[in-house]
Amino acid sequence: MSGSIHSRHAGRQVRRGRTRFACAVALFASLALSIPSAGASPAATTSTSSTSTTRPPGPELFGSSPTARDATARAAAVPPKFADESVLTGLSQPIDVAFARDGRVFVAEKSGVVKVFDSLTDTTPTVFTDLRAQVHNFWDRGLLGLALAPNFPTDPSVYVMYAHDARPGGSAPYWGTATGADDGCPDPPGAQAKGCLITGRIAKLTATGNTAGPEQVLVEGWCQQFPSHSVGSLAFGPDGYLYASAGDGASFDWADYGQTPASGAIPGKEPIPANPCADGTAAVGTVLTAPGAEGGALRAQDFRTTGDPFALNGSIIRIDPATGAGAPGNPLAGNADANARRLVAAGLRNPFRFGFRPGTNEVWVGDVGWSTWEEIDRLTPSSTAVANFGWPCYEGSARQGGYASIGLNLCTNLYAEGAGAVKAPYYAYQHGAVVAPGDGCATGNGSAISGVTFYGGQRYPAAYRDAMFFADHSRRCIWSMRAGADGLPDPATRQAFVTNTNPVQLTTGPEGDVYYVGFEDGAIHRVRYTGGAPTAVASATPTTGGTPLTVAFTGSASTDPDPGETLTYAWDLDGDGAFDDSTTANPSYTYTVPGTYHARLRVTDPVGLTGDSAPITVTAGNSPPVPVIDSPASTLTWKVGDPITFAGHATDPQDGAIPGSGLNWRIVMHHCTTPTNCHEHQITAQGGASGTFTAVDHEYPSWLELRLTATDSGGLTGTTSVRLDPRTVDITLASNPPGLALGLFSSQRPAPFTGTVIVGGTSSIAAPSPQTLNGKRYEFASWSDGGAAAHNITAPATPLTLTATFREVDGPVPGLVAQYGFNASSGTILVDDAGQGNNGTVAGAAWVPGRTGNALSFNGTSSMVTVPHSARLSLTAGMTLEAWVKPTAITGWRSILLKERGGGLSYALYANGTAAPNTSINTTGTNNDTYADGTAPLPTGTWTHLTATYDGTTLRLYVNGTQVRATPHTGPIIDAGGALRIGGNTVWGEYFAGLIDDIRIYDRALTPTEITTDMTTPIP
Repeated sequence: MSGSIHSRHAGRQVRRGRTRFACAVALFASLALSIPSAGASPAATTSTSSTSTTRPPGPELFGSSPTARDATARAAAVPPKFADESVLTGLSQPIDVAFARDGRVFVAEKSGVVKVFDSLTDTTPTVFTDLRAQVHNFWDRGLLGLALAPNFPTDPSVYVMYAHDARPGGSAPYWGTATGADDGCPDPPGAQAKGCLITGRIAKLTATGNTAGPEQVLVEGWCQQFPSHSVGSLAFGPDGYLYASAGDGASFDWADYGQTPASGAIPGKEPIPANPCADGTAAVGTVLTAPGAEGGALRAQDFRTTGDPFALNGSIIRIDPATGAGAPGNPLAGNADANARRLVAAGLRNPFRFGFRPGTNEVWVGDVGWSTWEEIDRLTPSSTAVANFGWPCYEGSARQGGYASIGLNLCTNLYAEGAGAVKAPYYAYQHGAVVAPGDGCATGNGSAISGVTFYGGQRYPAAYRDAMFFADHSRRCIWSMRAGADGLPDPATRQAFVTNTNPVQLTTGPEGDVYYVGFEDGAIHRVRYTGGAPTAVASATPTTGGTPLTVAFTGSASTDPDPGETLTYAWDLDGDGAFDDSTTANPSYTYTVPGTYHARLRVTDPVGLTGDSAPITVTAGNSPPVPVIDSPASTLTWKVGDPITFAGHATDPQDGAIPGSGLNWRIVMHHCTTPTNCHEHQITAQGGASGTFTAVDHEYPSWLELRLTATDSGGLTGTTSVRLDPRTVDITLASNPPGLALGLFSSQRPAPFTGTVIVGGTSSIAAPSPQTLNGKRYEFASWSDGGAAAHNITAPATPLTLTATFREVDGPVPGLVAQYGFNASSGTILVDDAGQGNNGTVAGAAWVPGRTGNALSFNGTSSMVTVPHSARLSLTAGMTLEAWVKPTAITGWRSILLKERGGGLSYALYANGTAAPNTSINTTGTNNDTYADGTAPLPTGTWTHLTATYDGTTLRLYVNGTQVRATPHTGPIIDAGGALRIGGNTVWGEYFAGLIDDIRIYDRALTPTEITTDMTTPIP
């Protein structure tokens, strides 16, 4: 046996006389984000309660559901004896917060304004700096990161990270305006067509009191063509160096590898060239093509290439806060490229937020996913290697179908490098799946992880000590993950912490409490442990109107954590700070003097513990304006690129007609996972009584909402909107012959299939090659539109069918010795669909619907299939074993495939071994087997694809197409002529419980690309 096996593990595990050697491995990862926004509005209901009577659908990051812009009228839910308090309010799209040692609080707004509050009780902030002229505030873009020097204000440095409204080497503002709160992207070039080219920036500001001095630019880079996956977080590590994260800057509408052609003329601007970021070795102006392209999302893998400058997209950097240079000890500190010297991690899609685990230098990164996974990555900065989290080649722990189907060299080579080349997510949750049982968090509105922090304080109960908290803006939730015995977050302890909220950042405050930034409600929230104190919940109606204004207040929803205790009530209704205006639970109060009042409720329990509500703003002597959209009508339908004109007006009971300066329009894209579950992306905003915008591209189902908000002279607002649906068309992808896998957007599946898209939109399609079907091997020949194997198409006005033609490669599939599609419906014979005659006899297993077609269901105690020995099944020189399995139980050893060898095995694939899937081979003729274990148990009730390969030098195990174990070993597999068993074996009586479908057996080791093709191609 190979001595390299012993070098990986000194110990042995012995089971039933067999000695098995183990080795370690990692899984893989990476993951999305999109942007929208809504301004703050006066609250009609405020609460610090753990109860909630309404819960609106959740938004995606920087967006909201149709009702989420009224989030301030909703009550966030927290655990018993906790309170959610809005400590700083009245902000406009706040995005980050930083606490100074002297009590000041700095808040960054996405538009580019940084405000400073003297304390948490200050209600009138000072503008510290206004960077709107430099910031491109559009979709994912804006001022997104804020940090203070660790010993601020002794060191008066304030750091910001933002999307710089300038083309590479240019000046700002370019696409936006110097004072506008919302910038745009004209068409042409079109936000998702050719993109508005900008860069990213980290700058240092020096504070003099509450005023900032001029910028000192530390880092300029992060070329971004499309408005998604922009810059991210900024924070000081425990080592005193400044860390920053940023996304890949690629399109989220298609698999973007830099294939977008030039824009053509743009009025008043320079055209957007092909390859505008000079990705790879190709010159600006060159359209990048597969397989050698290095643009788009592949910028996240740029550090693996040579011959071209390093990009910072999709990375985390660690820099000297004084100069912006790479910090000492970084893995590429000796590189000649300045960006290379800054890198500590790459392969990230949109690492929007990160935090540090107390007592360590570990960076815990929330990376937002594309089609399937949201991810928390654990990064321990290394001095020897840049950590690669795998995007866009991987998403979560599996290959990303949209990019894998294209056959890009950067991904193909990464797959071939195996497990050691990429770093596994510490924890990932699937889109549509519940994060914590019973959390009540929306799963149908998209997912966008939006905050990670650790609790290091002493005020929360002991169970929360050292816990990790993470947030998802689309799901409108924050969860806790408590520390395990090893101090690391234990995924088994996931619990909802705050629900029905809108977080875009998590942090801890100076007293140790968890804080979050509420984007839609314009507030900084503190989650405070109240112990046995009661929670005050106050609401009021109406909150505006002429004088005299009679308002009905409700406080009876207030609660106390101790059952049976009676609360007493004290109201400050006139806003003078004294709780002396009423002692009833639900009082009425009449305001006779015009003005703005802040009413509050204080509740007290029998032992004197109190709780105060957040203020309710009442405006007496003024009523909100009433806006009207005159055009377009809701019957209008649009295609991508259409100009849409709009007009409206508003009247106000006090002011009369509202001038155009008091009218603001927002164009919002609703992206839906189902027709009724949608989240938002803000497209643009404009002021005035009328205007025009261009309909943008987006994955369907989606629709546009045009919102008109009117503001009167007293600051009250009224909003109305109209829904505008797109014109759609069906695109059918077919293969010749039928049944081969094709890629559309982010998925890959057998053709033919049909997708609905918006007319005029861009879609990416791909024909993976080579593929296997019905025991025959095929290579791509052509698309019916003449395009390359992977290319983009523009959706026409009428239904379109595109056919990918493949040519059969002479001879049978190389090395295929047996395959079983399980597509019979009854009987005791399992037919070898490879035509090799290796048919099996079914005993005790039942025919049931499978992953595709039918499958066999095994009872876990006695059922199995027996395939007699044949020379073709003697896999001495190499092998591949593949199967789709859906286990119902995974305790103990669960055999899927096993070739018996007297009292042992020749080769085997297990759904479960010691605690994970396993593959084993025997090359000694004794009971010493060589094996490769997985890293985690298989989920029950879920289909999982398992593959084992052996090439004479390495035994490998793959889960869902991703290599999870590689055991070095040499020598031929010993075969003694025993039967092949499926679903069990007679050597040790190890039986599989669950369903098995689509088994393939080869006498050679398949490549990673071939494994992916088999995994996505059902056996007919």
